[in-house]
Amino acid sequence: MNIRKEVLGKLFLSTLYLSAFTFGGGYVIVTLMKKKFVDEYHWIEENEMLDLTAIAQSAPGAIAVNGAIVVGYKLAGMAGALVAIVATVIPPFVILSLISVFYSAFRSNFIISQMLEGMQAGVGAVIASVVWEMGSGVAKSKDLFSLLILAGAFGAAWFFQVNVVYVILVCGLLGVLRTLAARRKRL
Repeated sequence: MNIRKEVLGKLFLSTLYLSAFTFGGGYVIVTLMKKKFVDEYHWIEENEMLDLTAIAQSAPGAIAVNGAIVVGYKLAGMAGALVAIVATVIPPFVILSLISVFYSAFRSNFIISQMLEGMQAGVGAVIASVVWEMGSGVAKSKDLFSLLILAGAFGAAWFFQVNVVYVILVCGLLGVLRTLAARRKRL
């Protein structure tokens, strides 16, 4: 029981910290969750984190909250999911509440507008880093089927401007079919 409280405490503080100091949306927080829960705490395997990210991305809603839900649930069940949700939602709620009070002052402030433009460049770099890390993880697996899905998804979204929702649905369906085929093969 003490270990569970320790995990819930670390989960709360980690997701609270990540949510409070992450700018740029869910894809940025997913990378930082990977660094925290895979690289630092070793609570989740890298392949598992990729799967959890895929689940979070395909569910409706903000990817940061969805990522926190799936990671929290994986680590500590329903209590972990609830702890992660609360910790992830508190910082944006507080920040947006404060910004709404001072919106007119922020809107016309030159320094703040320049700071936000600089953050956009940083967010682009972090998202590129996420793509590189996750894509290289798939490439390192040397699984031809996964590589074909990766290339097909990229091609459909980039060259043919297929809606990302359809790409995710098709990739999810392919993953389900592959899993079912592998189970059938084992039997």
